[in-house]
Amino acid sequence: MLLICFLKIQALCVFLHPTKKFMLKEITSINIDRTKKSRLHDVDWDNITFGKVFSDHMLVMNYMDGDWQTPEIKPFDSISLHPATSAIHYGQSVFEGMKANKNEAGDVLLFRPEMNAKRFAESCERMCMPTIDQDVFLDLVKKIIDIDREWVPSKEGFSLYIRPFMFATDSFIGIKPSDNYTFIIFTCPVGFYYSKPLRVKIEEFYTRASKGGVGRAKTAGNYGASLYPAKKAKKEGFDQLIWTDGIEHKYIEESGTMNIMFVIDGKLITPSESSDTILRGITKRSVIDIVKKWDIAVEEREISVDELVFALEKCRVSEVFGVGTAATVASISEIAFRNQIFSLPPVTNKNISTRVSQHLSDLKLGRIEDTMNWSVIV
Repeated sequence: MLLICFLKIQALCVFLHPTKKFMLKEITSINIDRTKKSRLHDVDWDNITFGKVFSDHMLVMNYMDGDWQTPEIKPFDSISLHPATSAIHYGQSVFEGMKANKNEAGDVLLFRPEMNAKRFAESCERMCMPTIDQDVFLDLVKKIIDIDREWVPSKEGFSLYIRPFMFATDSFIGIKPSDNYTFIIFTCPVGFYYSKPLRVKIEEFYTRASKGGVGRAKTAGNYGASLYPAKKAKKEGFDQLIWTDGIEHKYIEESGTMNIMFVIDGKLITPSESSDTILRGITKRSVIDIVKKWDIAVEEREISVDELVFALEKCRVSEVFGVGTAATVASISEIAFRNQIFSLPPVTNKNISTRVSQHLSDLKLGRIEDTMNWSVIV
């Protein structure tokens, strides 16, 4: 049962800080309206397209008059928006991606959800949006999963994807932070995001994020800006891009929807998160922690395009892979740079990426001991 209490800020505080966005500290009540007819039995569990099958319910909570309103869980449905809805015009929209799995005992497990809660709050702060206390965020996530726990797949390689998001809802044409917001969580059963090793291209013209921008926030505009260059790359036969820095296009940052990792001379090397242009990846952080426990050398630092290309030319790169919540661990088979295409060695069971992918899967499914206390039972 959720312990429930709202942070109450009195009228005097609102008067003194009329533009302040208040954090939701606790919940006092939650309204639940269960669906009359589940769509669970209509799902073809052998043919699930990622992101196109949705569970029965969603959680909705509104922010208005300087305070968060009572959250409600209701049947999954479309939402109605005013044509002047602020998020559509000015981009105040943030989101997270999480997954839930079932262990052999039937328990539903979340993987390091506190890191999603923290990153969501940081994204809200950067985008001038009201924040939600991390414990409250986790309680709300757990509640919607508990309502739809039968939607968590038991099939190997499948999971329940969880999408918490928030957007500005002022009906107003004018560039300023919105006064009203809607927070929603919906879930959907998913399979593999990438079904085969990827061909990627190093991007030297288009930019995902620049210093001082919103690259570290998980905000919708970052992904919108990536669509056109990614579309161009696909026309050229590539699955994704390797993004470079926005100033000189000299340093490697991310790969499409993922953080990126290289194994060069036996070391795992990945771009440092010290730059505000790189999203702080939860899967990336987990892979680094796991590999360090295996006594494999790890370097988090700047990686120049020249350094990578030279290492590829000298056959010193044994594997390259992307990591992220949706992709988990995605092997990269080819890297293109200008008029060169470098093929990576075939993936085997001895690869770091293969080993860490299996380890993460076993951990999320409860098949091995959770020595780092990363799994949270719903």
